[in-house]
Amino acid sequence: MSRIGKLPVNLPAGVSVEMLDGNVLKVKGPKGTLMQKVDPDIKVDIEGGEIKFTRPTDLPRHRSMHGLYRALVNNMVTGVSNGFEITQELVGVGYRVEAQGQLLTFNLGYSHTIQLMLPAEVTAEVPQVKKGEAPKLILRSCDKQLVGQIAAKIRSFRKPEPYKGKGIKFAGEQLRRKAGKTAAAK
Repeated sequence: MSRIGKLPVNLPAGVSVEMLDGNVLKVKGPKGTLMQKVDPDIKVDIEGGEIKFTRPTDLPRHRSMHGLYRALVNNMVTGVSNGFEITQELVGVGYRVEAQGQLLTFNLGYSHTIQLMLPAEVTAEVPQVKKGEAPKLILRSCDKQLVGQIAAKIRSFRKPEPYKGKGIKFAGEQLRRKAGKTAAAK
């Protein structure tokens, strides 16, 4: 039995779950509504304040789907109740980000600015920074997969380089640094 798949998903107060036609699970909560199509082989039981997943056989495909859909639905329940937040730091001289509604404008040391339009489900916040600190960007959404994809896209604009660590990195991320050149001894 899958260790993750056999765990029930507990529903917090204010979160409702319903099964729609075509084996689609709809989770609704204070932060939003998410939907996920579940494989027809995986049986979903909604009883009381829990969602349980069962698989028909021990085939490798069924075993992998069992834990996958339980994890996806658990992330949906967490997202609509608490939401997800990703913080990124822009490390480098003159690196800035501005947020005007859903439009983000980046200055990352290129000869041009980079603009990114965020989906409606994702909100961005740029807090004021103190002198000597790197600018930060905070992304929030109820959809973990979407906010992670947007954060990865933003990071791809200027990945941290290994010598000085300049670029866009996740808050708390440890970068692998390389030693620079040394003067040759004569």
